[in-house]
Amino acid sequence: MIRRVLPALRHLLGPVARPLALACLALVLLAAPAAAAPRSCAMPAEMLEEARPLQAAQRALELGQLRILVLGSASVIQAGTAEAATTWPTRLEAALGRRYSEARINVLVRGTRGASVTDNLQRLKDALREYTPALVLWQAGTVELSRGMDPHEMTEVMREGLEAIRRSGAELIVMDQQYSRFLRANANVEPYRDRLRLLAASAGAALFPRYELMRHWVDTGTLDLERAARGDRAAALERLNGCLGEAVAQLIIRGLSEAR
Repeated sequence: MIRRVLPALRHLLGPVARPLALACLALVLLAAPAAAAPRSCAMPAEMLEEARPLQAAQRALELGQLRILVLGSASVIQAGTAEAATTWPTRLEAALGRRYSEARINVLVRGTRGASVTDNLQRLKDALREYTPALVLWQAGTVELSRGMDPHEMTEVMREGLEAIRRSGAELIVMDQQYSRFLRANANVEPYRDRLRLLAASAGAALFPRYELMRHWVDTGTLDLERAARGDRAAALERLNGCLGEAVAQLIIRGLSEAR
């Protein structure tokens, strides 16, 4: 830019005005804004109000090891689109590990692409027996909606899983579906969100409002995976997973603090 402007200045300005003009140009260039930094994807305070005391998880933490089971479908494993180190459960484990460095934090993931709550029910029962987690995060709503599963049937299956979780002594956090303009425009999302909200409330469990949080990020220009350019999509997905992992960690940390 300076190389293009300086010849014009020398031609137009006399010898007296040149030093002053060049000084002004330097000030303008120094004041030019840098490229905008990514906006913070911190979870809004009002969404953290969804937290509930996590007594079993707090006891496990005090004993030195917190095991967390994550149930879900493609977004918990990101098969074919991201390395395991960039998935949100991995980011969750890292965030909790930094916060509670004196304890061992282990996050186990169970699920596969296209897995519904029905598909994951037996995985849940097996993991409760073999892994003995203190906390279960159950992601639901997206696959069930895409398959046309009745919302009531979805939560009835989850109630069976909830009873198994209770018998094991673990606690539950329900995670609703991801936000998508395409999904919202082509399907009735709300009945699924409503049923998941009611399930969490009736169980005294926390609801991680993934749908509302992702919509908040889109509305504020923080993060918009659907509008990312093809070449930027991998980086946007990695950032989304990082933001989700940190946000889930915030909700868990609030629940642990309320259990003390």
